[in-house]
Amino acid sequence: MLNTSTRFSSFEIIRILVPGAYFIFLAYAMSTGFDLTLRPFNVWEFGLPLFLLGSIVAGLSFYSKETPKKRKAFQANQPSTYILDRSREISSAAPLTEDEARRLYFYILNHLMPVTVHDKIFFFGMIYHIMINIRRTSFWFGIAGITALIIQIALLQQTTLHAVSVVAVIWFVYGMNVRHNKADRKMQENYQDQIFWLEMNKNTVDTLIIQRTKK
Repeated sequence: MLNTSTRFSSFEIIRILVPGAYFIFLAYAMSTGFDLTLRPFNVWEFGLPLFLLGSIVAGLSFYSKETPKKRKAFQANQPSTYILDRSREISSAAPLTEDEARRLYFYILNHLMPVTVHDKIFFFGMIYHIMINIRRTSFWFGIAGITALIIQIALLQQTTLHAVSVVAVIWFVYGMNVRHNKADRKMQENYQDQIFWLEMNKNTVDTLIIQRTKK
């Protein structure tokens, strides 16, 4: 069985590569749809390394921005808030700060919560980030596709079925992602599971809070 650190690394690598690969794939699909030849990609020996390199660069760019963490579904009802509120109840003189509560939460997550709970947290966190990045990438490529269609029609007085099909598929993926959005709900369910664990282990949580507030 893989150890926890290996599983975490695997989740993070997937979180980087999948959105990056999707971005490069859409860029290639758009270029072929509008007859913009990308010669290096048409040669297997050059295309595959460029695709992998582009996926890594694009994925790392998404990863560094961390825009999914700004969404309400990610910020609301975080387990660290439970720890923060609990510290105010049992140590009103010197409760934990938000940063301290967050650090204590990650300590509990990495050292006390069962491996199955730990893996579930990181797995659904990975899925959440991937789906949000796919949604946003589809949206902006969809906007770029509509703009390209308008320009094509204005210049050539016509468009092609191939170009329209590519743009339509991009918007279809975006629409399915929005309509059947389980990422936000799963993230909140994941938070509720963690909070339930903290509630069921209140004595342990309180002991750790007291230890931190006494420092």
